[in-house]
Amino acid sequence: MHLSGTKKLNEKGHLTIGGCDTVELAKRFGTPLYIFDEAGIRSNCRRLCETLKKQPVQGQIIYAGKAFLTLAMCKLIQEEGLGLDVVSGGELYTALAAGFPMEKIYFHGNNKTPDELIMALEAGVGRYVVDNCYELDLLSKLSGRMNIQAKVLLRLTPGVSAHTHHYIQTGHEESKFGFNLSNGQALEATKKALGFTSIDLLGYHCHIGSQIFCEDSFALAARIMVDYIKQVSLETGWTAEELNLGGGLGIRYTEEDTPISFERYVALISEAVVSHCREVQLPLPRIVMEPGRSIIGEMGTTLYTVGSIKQVSGGKTYLAVNGGMCDNPRTALYQAQYEAALANKAAAESENTYTVVGKCCESGDILIHEIVLPKAKKGDLLAVFCTGAYNYSMASNYNRIPRPAAVLVNNGEAALIIRRECFEDILSNDIIPEHMK
Repeated sequence: MHLSGTKKLNEKGHLTIGGCDTVELAKRFGTPLYIFDEAGIRSNCRRLCETLKKQPVQGQIIYAGKAFLTLAMCKLIQEEGLGLDVVSGGELYTALAAGFPMEKIYFHGNNKTPDELIMALEAGVGRYVVDNCYELDLLSKLSGRMNIQAKVLLRLTPGVSAHTHHYIQTGHEESKFGFNLSNGQALEATKKALGFTSIDLLGYHCHIGSQIFCEDSFALAARIMVDYIKQVSLETGWTAEELNLGGGLGIRYTEEDTPISFERYVALISEAVVSHCREVQLPLPRIVMEPGRSIIGEMGTTLYTVGSIKQVSGGKTYLAVNGGMCDNPRTALYQAQYEAALANKAAAESENTYTVVGKCCESGDILIHEIVLPKAKKGDLLAVFCTGAYNYSMASNYNRIPRPAAVLVNNGEAALIIRRECFEDILSNDIIPEHMK
């Protein structure tokens, strides 16, 4: 069992996180429960920022809020000096409610609505990452009407197919995101943006995918983008001053995963940009990086209570927990793999093979297809590791199951950051029409 962050075993053989006994957390807050390691999150933020400061470029680390965003998370990343990437009105509203500095927000998304753009313009959002000509026209119209000059980056697809699941590859030429480089869309959009008086075009953005372990993919995307900045400079006389290279850094979900370190990730992008700018005689742009999963993923653990244990023909044994695809759809969506432990028996010998399933009414509600654990029984606590990213963000009320609570743990203290939903919450938006009463 690989223990990252502040995960340890105590004298009782229980799993602890941030100095908190998970058995006691279950008693106090119930299960399912998302547990976030505050010290680990802060350490990740600091490593990224400190490494970037050592590079020969000016830059900024932006947290990709879609991975996990709450009021408390906004406060934490603000305290650590990061910017914030949002992709919807809901994420922007969360940042506003938390008092996050609007000038450090980058507003992404491939189909921003007029209401979302008006909300962002009124709030004073720092950057708009524009995905398509429809949005560019709309933003120009709205910002002009409001007498605001919107600071814009154009999202480009550099044609890099990262080595990751095809659902989360976003930099290839058939992606739904961004302006294509090869067919002239990007140049057309650049010239159009430069012609709008209510648009201040600062540069470009790209993002090649998620859960990436290949250094060459990041370096190749950086070089392609620098080449394109040079090309546009020669054709138009305008030179991009900001280059946002997105995120996508992979994390360790299982022993087979070999992630790039934060230090190497930041350095290789910086090196690629600096060296290639020197080769093509281009001024160094300001560099922006947008890690999300790599900051929060390994620092999250989901704690469940074991229910039924059932052996079926063929020798497979199902271990069912009181959550499932409603709080973690990633296995069903991406064939994601996880490691786990029985939190109340973390020191015991692992000897039984289980398929961990949830309680949703779907055959595909499987969290872990095969894992060896100590002999389990009803009431045991199962801790599934590396569930900090995209679990709560994509959680649902499927089967009308309430979403779990979340706590932030540090130095033996646990603070509630998301309260547990109740059945009344699920009904809160339901209405019976008058003719049915």
